Amino acid sequence: MSATTEEKQYQLDGLKWLVVALLIAGAVYGNYHFSEESLLYRVVALIVVAVAIAFIAAKTQKGDSFISLLRGAYTEARRVVWPSRQERNQTTLMVVVVVFVMSLILWGLDSLFGWLASMVIG
Repeated sequence: MSATTEEKQYQLDGLKWLVVALLIAGAVYGNYHFSEESLLYRVVALIVVAVAIAFIAAKTQKGDSFISLLRGAYTEARRVVWPSRQERNQTTLMVVVVVFVMSLILWGLDSLFGWLASMVIG
């Protein structure tokens, strides 16, 4: 893609971000102004505004980069070789055992230092 095409595609980014900011401000004001209305109506309105905000923000250069990042992350997550149930359970058991042993060691050291401090102090 050439630089001029890219510039034309994203030349209105500032205006789009301004619209996003105005929509957010409008949603906050509308939620406050219509606080007597049913919560369901306000939530539905906020969801509609949030979808509009996401759609407009996705059409900016930063939004496009974010969508590309999400696609790459999804692709990488699918490539991960996840551990089997047995491996997961064994690893969890090892972590629990190590944490228990370390807690006993720290408890012992704390008791020893407490005893030594009480002997010195008096």
